[in-house]
This record gives sequence, C-alpha cells and structure tokens, in this order.
Amino acid sequence: MPIKVVPVIMSGGSGTRLWPLSRKAMPKQMHALISDLTLIQHTIERVAADGGELDYTPPIVILNESQLNTAEEQVTKLGLDAAKFVVEPEGRNTAPVAAVAAELVAKEHGEDALVLLMPADHHIEDEAGFRATVQRASHLGKDGRIVTFGIRPTEPATGFGYIQRGDVLGDGYQVTRFTEKPDIETAAGFIAQGDYYWNAGIFLFNCETLKAEMQRHEADMMASCHQAVARGETDGNVLRLDPSSFASCRSESFDYAIMEKTDLAAVVPADFAWSDVGSWSALWDVSAKDDGENVARGDVILEGAENCLVMSTGVKVGVIGCHDLVVVVTEDAVLVTEKSHDQKVKLIVEALKKEGRLDLL
Repeated sequence: MPIKVVPVIMSGGSGTRLWPLSRKAMPKQMHALISDLTLIQHTIERVAADGGELDYTPPIVILNESQLNTAEEQVTKLGLDAAKFVVEPEGRNTAPVAAVAAELVAKEHGEDALVLLMPADHHIEDEAGFRATVQRASHLGKDGRIVTFGIRPTEPATGFGYIQRGDVLGDGYQVTRFTEKPDIETAAGFIAQGDYYWNAGIFLFNCETLKAEMQRHEADMMASCHQAVARGETDGNVLRLDPSSFASCRSESFDYAIMEKTDLAAVVPADFAWSDVGSWSALWDVSAKDDGENVARGDVILEGAENCLVMSTGVKVGVIGCHDLVVVVTEDAVLVTEKSHDQKVKLIVEALKKEGRLDLL
C-alpha cells in the first residue's frame, strides 16, 4: 500500500535578501526568477507527479494574507488544486508552522500520514532525484524518525546550518549535531572532516511523532497551535488561523525548537542539486548565462559586461563594461552592488525600516 505524503509548503517569508524585487506582499517565491514558472509553482509541481511508492496528496500552502490572492492565482495557472491555503495572522517562524501542519494533516489524513515540510522558495532542478530522496526518507518517517535532508557541501559557506551525521540508520544516518551558520574556519573544518551536510530546511515526519515531540519539548507552543487551528475560520479551501491563539506562540525555528532537542532526528543525503536562492549571487549561480557569463532579465542591454546579473521589471536598463555586478531596477527602487557584497542587502532593508519606508518593504 502506498505511503501517504502530504506536502506542506511554507510561503510566509519575505525574502529580503532579494530586495528590491522581493517584498512582503510579493516575495521571491512568487517571482519567475529562473524559468517561466515562479519558485512556488516549481515547488508544487515537484510533488504533483507520480510518486512511485508514495501517494502525494494536493499540497497545503501556509502563507500570510498579503500573499494569498497571488498564490491562489499561481496555483490555478498550473491547473492543480491546493488542498488548503492556511493564513498566518503574523509570522512565527517554522516551528509553529510544523505544529500547525501536524494538526491539520492528522485531522484530515490520520496520525500516521507523513508531512513533507518544504520552503516555497528553493530551486531543485532534478525533480525526479528529489522524489527519489523523499521515497528513501519515507521509511524512516514511518518508523517515527524526524528526517531532514542533507546537502553535500561544495564550499565552506557560512550562510547555511550544518548537520553532522552519526551511525547508519536505514537509508540515512542518526543526527549527531546541528551547527547554525558557522564562521568560515569552522565551516572549512566541517568540510575537511567529511561527515557534515548543509541543512536544506526540508523535513519529513509523521504526525504522531511530531505532535509527541512538540508536546515534550514545546508544550505551550503545541497548545497554542492546536487552538489556532481549532478556532480558525474556514472559507472554502482557506483556513485563517485564530489570531489570538497564534500570537501566543513563541517565534522559533523548527531546528532550535525540535531538531536540536529530539533524539529522533535523522538525516538522509540528498540526491539532487539544491539552492535556497538566498542571494542575488545564488540566483546568478543557478541561472542560464550568455557568452559573457551574464544573467539578464527584462528589458536589458549589455555591452562588454561580464559575470553580471542585471534585471529590470520595466524601464530599459543598459550596462557597459562592468564586471561582477548585480543591478536590479524596479518601478520604485534601484539596487547596485558587487556580487561579493550582496549579503549586505539586508543593511539596506534595515535602513528602510528605520526610515519608516514601509512602501519599499
């Protein structure tokens, strides 16, 4: 009998590192950055094909109110149905999202159904490889493990969390240690050691296990999420979580709240290339390029440019003789930075918040 897997897509983030294109109401997952499909459309398509041993249900998409109409339109354009859109009254990070997912899926599909918790804004080109990895992980999930997907590191990146593997466990490994965003020397040591993976932020678990571990480690959060679902308002296939119940949840990541505390954590090495598209240079990395290694989007003219990413959502943009630049032009803002400095985009976002320029965020 096929294993039932319910994809739960986390789409609440605002993707500020891709400012000025990515905004709260229109974050990066709602944009067609790499192909004609948006990142959230790709994420949904990834689990819409035949799953072999796995029975994928239509997905649950968790987002904020400002994203709802756009997400509904983009799902409709795919010709696919979402089982449910769940609206968060306010952002509370990924641990409450996981708890809400377990509550909903257990209610609709039973305690033994598997939840595949995925960010909406990642790029995975090898969709068949992704599904094969989920299939391998599903046996651990059925056995009561909380599984995370480990990406084999290609460089000592400091923007990712790292997972150290331990003893062999079925098709994966026991998790020995999580390390959140180490410095460059520590990251290089992890890679040299050879038993560390990048944390992709993709998880697989059965509802019964997750609810029990939430009760054990985060009882107050679990109670708040239970109430947020039970007292929520349903309108068609949209569930709006109860605001007062959800507001009582502490904002916390799933890694900190559960994965670093539980003794049921497992990691399965990913058999697919992966990017979190977490910066403009990361987008440049995974995009098709011209003969000068440039990525151009929109009404753009490049002359003598090399290794640049240039994007315009409207006006004509010309770039001449530049190297290793990111140039992004929207109707109300312009960003120019060297690719090597693109992690500092967050400083501009912070400055805009201090200025009270909510219209640009």
